[in-house]
Formats: sequence, C-alpha cells, structure tokens
Amino acid sequence: MTKIILQGIGLTSDSAQKIAEKYDMALNIKNSYYQLHKNIQISSFNHDDLNNLRVTYPFDINLLPHNYNPNQIKLFISDMDSTLINVECIDEIADYVGKKKEVSKITESAMRGELDFKDSLTQRVRLLAGVSEYILQKIYETRIRLNPGGRELLSVLKQKNIRIALVSGGFTYFTDLLKQKYDLNFTLANTLEIKNGKLTGEVTPPIVDATTKAQFLLYLCKELQIETSQVIAIGDGANDLEMLKTAGLGIAYHAKEKVQKSAQIVLNHCSLDGVLPFIGY
Repeated sequence: MTKIILQGIGLTSDSAQKIAEKYDMALNIKNSYYQLHKNIQISSFNHDDLNNLRVTYPFDINLLPHNYNPNQIKLFISDMDSTLINVECIDEIADYVGKKKEVSKITESAMRGELDFKDSLTQRVRLLAGVSEYILQKIYETRIRLNPGGRELLSVLKQKNIRIALVSGGFTYFTDLLKQKYDLNFTLANTLEIKNGKLTGEVTPPIVDATTKAQFLLYLCKELQIETSQVIAIGDGANDLEMLKTAGLGIAYHAKEKVQKSAQIVLNHCSLDGVLPFIGY
C-alpha cells in the first residue's frame, strides 16, 4: 500500500486531483487533509518525486513509510523549544539582559548542526551568569506559548491514550511547568545551576544532547513495554536527529534544512495539529 498525506492552508482539491492523476492514485478527502492511496507500492515514486512535489505546491506532502500503522502509536515524544512551544527559551532569557543577539547566533548555528551542542550550550549559559531566577518566571508567564495547533494535538493524544513526553536541550525550569500545566507524562531537560536566586552560568551535568534524547526514547519504550515502531518523535533542530531516526516515525517541524533532509515526515505549512493524520485521527 502506498499512502500520501496532503495538508495545509494552501491545499486545494484541484491540486490534490492533479497529483492523484499523475501517480494513478485514489483520492480520499478527510476532515482536515487529503489522502492519496494505491493498493500496491509505487516503486517508481522516490524522494526526488516527493521533493519536486514539495517545491511545486504550497502545502505539506508526505509519503507514509511502508507498513506504517497510525493506530499502533503509544508514545509521542517532542522537542520543546520552537517545536512544542513558540520560542527558544535560552534566547528569551538572553533578551532580558541585552545578550539575545549574541546567544541567538550560537543557538542558530547549533540547531543547524554546525556546532557541538554541549559546547554551544555551555557557551550560551555562561553568558547568562547573574540573571535573576525571577526572570525565568516572567519569561514563562509572558513569552512562552504552545505553538498553534498544540492544544488540539495534546487533547487528541490524551483521547487516544498515547503517552506524551517532552525532551529538551533547554531547561527543567520550563519543562516542569509545562508538564504540570498540560498534564504531560514524561519530561527530560537540562538543569540550570541557581545559587542565591541567580544563575551561576553553569549547567548541572549530565547535559541533555542529541544522544541523550534518543536514549530517553529507548528508555521510555522499555518502561512502557513498547517497540520503537510505536513511537512518533518530532523536532526542529540538529540535536533532534538521533531521536527522529530512532522513532518509528520522525517528524521535522518547521525544521532546519539538515533535519528536513533526514526526517521521514516534513511539516512546513501545517501547525502542530498537522500531526493528527499520522495518529489515525
């Protein structure tokens, strides 16, 4: 079976029909997306075809992996910064002390995979030495929001009894608050060292990096007694790549180019509720 999912605000029935006709596929119109399908594997359809379609049309086009079953998913694991939420928390902290430009430059380079994540995090956190813990609370209250579609996605995941994990190269200060507010099942992140109510500029080891994220996914699979094929992982930066490759389905969400080239599913036009077709909703 070959299945292609089309979705996004730029999607039209005419465009969907053109793609269906080009590959001689049946077209099903769902509630919020279109599905093209054929009862056999289309051996001639490859990643070049997929990339060409993505360049041609202003909506998300994704080929489901062979034998992928959306109804088998038991765990959804998400990156935090710029994936589940709308900002990079470390950049927002830096903004409060006039160092956002300097810190953001390092963040962007790390997310593109140009810098070692551990080294880049150490560099950035050192620039924040002396920041009051009160600033972290202000950032959470005034700047951090779920990305569009996030509430809908979390609601459906809970309806389907899919466990939700939040893993981040960011900080436990924020993941803990988000876990409590949105009733998430698992979280893992870095711990900022705080003394006398101020950041020391250090991170308490060990640092959560790309390998740690993938290992966390495997640990949760063992705890839940499920297979990696029953996991969806989503992220946007290079430090998410190992996790995306380990999961049964890896989703690049408005991601850096390096991540988009490696992920099975790419969402550039949809909001977070664009994940819903991949969990059988």
